[in-house]
Amino acid sequence: MSQFVINMIFVLGSFVIYTWIAVWARAKSTREFYIAGGEVHPVMNGMATAADWLSAASFLSVAGLISVGYVNSSFVMGWTGGYVLLATLLAPYLRRFGTYTVPDFVGKRYDSKAARVVAVVCLIIVSLTYVIGQMTGAGVAFARFLEVSADWGLIISAIVVFFYAVLGGMKGVTYTQVAQYVVLILAFTIPAIYLSMMMTGHFFPQAAFVGEHTASGMPLLHKLNQVVSDLGFQDYTADVSNKWNMFLFTLTLMVGTAGLPHVIIRFFTVPNIQDARWSAGWALVFIALFYTTVPALAAMSRLNLLETVFPNGTDQPSLVYEERPEWFKNWEVTGLLTFEDKNNDGRIQFYNDGTLPTPDKTFDKAEERGWMGNELKVNNDIMVLAVPEIANMPPWLIGLMAAGAIAASLSTASGLLLAISSALSHDLLKNTLTPNITDKQEMFYARVSMTVAIIVATWLGLNPPGFAAQTVALAFGIAASSIFPVLMMGIFFARINSRGAVAGMLAGSIFTIGYIFTYLGIFFIPGTNFLQNTPSEWIFGISPLSVGCIGAAINFTTAITVSLLTEKPSEEIQAMVRRVRYP
Repeated sequence: MSQFVINMIFVLGSFVIYTWIAVWARAKSTREFYIAGGEVHPVMNGMATAADWLSAASFLSVAGLISVGYVNSSFVMGWTGGYVLLATLLAPYLRRFGTYTVPDFVGKRYDSKAARVVAVVCLIIVSLTYVIGQMTGAGVAFARFLEVSADWGLIISAIVVFFYAVLGGMKGVTYTQVAQYVVLILAFTIPAIYLSMMMTGHFFPQAAFVGEHTASGMPLLHKLNQVVSDLGFQDYTADVSNKWNMFLFTLTLMVGTAGLPHVIIRFFTVPNIQDARWSAGWALVFIALFYTTVPALAAMSRLNLLETVFPNGTDQPSLVYEERPEWFKNWEVTGLLTFEDKNNDGRIQFYNDGTLPTPDKTFDKAEERGWMGNELKVNNDIMVLAVPEIANMPPWLIGLMAAGAIAASLSTASGLLLAISSALSHDLLKNTLTPNITDKQEMFYARVSMTVAIIVATWLGLNPPGFAAQTVALAFGIAASSIFPVLMMGIFFARINSRGAVAGMLAGSIFTIGYIFTYLGIFFIPGTNFLQNTPSEWIFGISPLSVGCIGAAINFTTAITVSLLTEKPSEEIQAMVRRVRYP
């Protein structure tokens, strides 16, 4: 049986399961469409939350980014720390408030249609920016495993999401995400265990990370440091030069996480406040199972790739291009791995000539070895997907990896699209523009708005601004500067009024978006940036991916200042805030 047929069995089989669940759990009311009837078991909700959380960026990109070195560990620290922030500071109180969506909370807490509309706009910007990464990730997975172009892979994934998300609503999405978590965690951990056993003899990848590299007898990280330094990269465990920017980036990911609407809405789906806390705890367990595996898989996959290109050691000639393995040829077809023989010696020279991340400025071995520049380009997003093939794992593991990558992309995409749909139909139409529509009409508009959101997200995914994880980081920055502060102040500061909330959201989000567009281009269109996205051009050394926490500080400052200079909220609003905090 060919690898393509095996991949099709796994991928199509998972699609059949998702579609069957969507039909079985089809939403029959607006309450089921928005919050699954509020009757989801905490363990199930925890698993669905983990699937919502473990996006294409987590599955595809984070291990690839961390494989570059410690410099990218901010992604893991920021995302996991942010979830703890969300679970402890926001989720229980938002569940007690009893609304359907984030804009619904903002509208009722601040008693303002203007605040609700601004929250809707911020939510749509965050969700659409975030969903670009999911569509990009789905396109990458489909491109390799179904042997289609990345664009067609993206379109196929959009069609699949359309069927089970539009049909099932939150109820269908919740139970589909439970199945998707099972698929993605098996697809991620089984290859990691296999690679760990092969390279270190340890069953648990977490132990392999600090274990011994069997072939050399050296600690795994010491061996990796030796190999990458021999090829012009800085040590894998090298310190970060710009600690200020790393701190801000980690903080941005943390507060951005706590402001992600598609994750927040999951805590409205359980019966009560106690179940919200339990589901948060279970979600953290399921997320930790994944994220504690990521650093080990990243290090092992990086070393595995380099040992494939230099099978006899970095001091010996590299792999002859014509003798490259089958996996190499497969990924070349996708365009995510490319080779250019710059010195015409027929061998693959893979080293850091200064154009790749984390270069070692003291590296001077290229000229004496006849190297005329790096000849191999590897997209970070394939580092996880290619592991089963590089390590010669069984064909069924490659098929499982395909299903897991696609599950990770689709689970988060469906949650984001549902958040957009709910904001448009429930908050913008039902509670603002057309309050007299019936529940049946509201559900119709919800499905129409989700369809439109899928079309727009697909179009945006065809031309993403960067790697999946980097694209997602932009969404976190916008969420950090707009949604997180207004939720925090709405729960913990009864004095904040509607004028302060609106002013804060506008100031924080406009500053953050403006800063991002300054370096990455207006709507990420190439050539429209005002400054080059390089450390020397950043203001106070702050990367556009790290500016969200600065935007959050501007939001807090503006909201508090405006609120103190204007009238207090009504006594009813202040009493409502006290009831949410102290029932």
